[in-house]
Amino acid sequence: MKAFVAKVSAFAREEDGVALSEYLVLLGLLVGGVIGAVTTVGGNLSTAWTSWGTFFTNQLSCVDPTAATC
Repeated sequence: MKAFVAKVSAFAREEDGVALSEYLVLLGLLVGGVIGAVTTVGGNLSTAWTSWGTFFTNQLSCVDPTAATC
């Protein structure tokens, strides 16, 4: 157990260990923010995606672009 505590202490004292910890905290905050944003606007995003899919499907399936239905 002493060896493990010594390794953790040495890791915390080194600059690389501190920098890595800071980057991991920043990464966690960014991932949390992205997940929160997608969760918040998920319904609207789903509606928009469906709308875009329908639009492009209709436009690409049109055989005669000069026809009134396209």
